[in-house]
Amino acid sequence: TLQDMEQHPKYIQDFYQHELDRGLTANTVIHYHANIRKCLQYAFQIGMIRSNPADRVERPRKEKFKSEIYSGEELEQLFKVIQGDPSEFGVIMAAFYGLRRSEIVGLKWDAIDFENKKISIQHTVVTAKINGTVTEIARDKTKTKSSCRTLPLIPACEQMLNKMKKEQEQNRKVCGKSYCTDYLDYIYVDPMGKRIRPDFLSQHFPDFLVAHQMKRIRFHDLRHSCASLLYANGVSLKEIQEWLGHSDTSTTSNIYTHLDFSSKVSSANAIVRIFPEETKV
Repeated sequence: TLQDMEQHPKYIQDFYQHELDRGLTANTVIHYHANIRKCLQYAFQIGMIRSNPADRVERPRKEKFKSEIYSGEELEQLFKVIQGDPSEFGVIMAAFYGLRRSEIVGLKWDAIDFENKKISIQHTVVTAKINGTVTEIARDKTKTKSSCRTLPLIPACEQMLNKMKKEQEQNRKVCGKSYCTDYLDYIYVDPMGKRIRPDFLSQHFPDFLVAHQMKRIRFHDLRHSCASLLYANGVSLKEIQEWLGHSDTSTTSNIYTHLDFSSKVSSANAIVRIFPEETKV
């Protein structure tokens, strides 16, 4: 009962430990704590209990996530084996342009300026659960105001887009009335014209890596890999911020603090220049 929890907050603490012991992450249990505390706070406000017992328990410490990234050589290998796979377009856009999953799926043909060689990131598609049903929400809005950005259209990407456009036109002719016409303005669709789901990329990509015996990373880590390569090639955090569409450089530096190691390597090499070549980092 509420009164039992009020008198013995250890019940809540034991529940947290039980969930951790059965394999849940600390971050998940922290979410549990937030909801439990909110419910108990309401009970306190309406006079059912005299204090909130959740305030007297120790919540788990948040786990700091450390992402894996691909090097330039690993990305080069990935680009070779990914050819022809349904995730190829998504992988290339995430690794080269650092686009988010929602931004890739949300790309429309009118976002591509073939004449001036530009790509505009301005429309997104996200997955959400509404009344217990998972649905996709398309909107002319990016994650933050800074995420709305324009990037240069490189020749390789332009060729890929032209190829995709021709394939879509051909698929529409072949499929006839069976072809889905709801997403004609979207770039990333399957052979039947249906828009690629955001979840497809995050679910299919790790399985693809396992099948091809490549280092396991998340799809979003391709965005981190993009930042890593930019940084390694002398691009400043401010420029990376604008390329990735972060709201400020603190976001960039907080997420990619591990990139600072490359600058330390450069510093180490500068110090040991007088030593033999084989001693350099």
